[in-house]
Amino acid sequence: MDDKIKFEIEFPIHASPQLLYQYISTPSGLSEWFSDNVNSRGELFTFIWDDSEEQAKLLSKKTGERVKFRWLSDEEDELLTYFEIRIQVDEITKDVSLMIVDFAYDDEIDEAKMLWENQISSLKQVLGSA
Repeated sequence: MDDKIKFEIEFPIHASPQLLYQYISTPSGLSEWFSDNVNSRGELFTFIWDDSEEQAKLLSKKTGERVKFRWLSDEEDELLTYFEIRIQVDEITKDVSLMIVDFAYDDEIDEAKMLWENQISSLKQVLGSA
């Protein structure tokens, strides 16, 4: 079985890092754009879509900067996969970007990137910066 491959994508976004952090780190923020609903108990987050739900463990977070999750369905993977949403601010221009780090199988990377593009465009609509 092939290993999943790590990929990274950058999305310029017009919002303050403080505001963005609320949208990437809290159940109420994530449920505005990432999935239909999000519940959390401690480090365990349950993401709910129309007819499915997935659980993820919050691996780490740094206030105002980043969150890192691992899907519980990936726990048995030999390779320790995760997805990370990181806020990046350009030191000179102060432009803000969201960096997404995720893993997918080789033949699913394009699809995975497209999913993220859709999610981030939902986030931009919520932020009014689309």
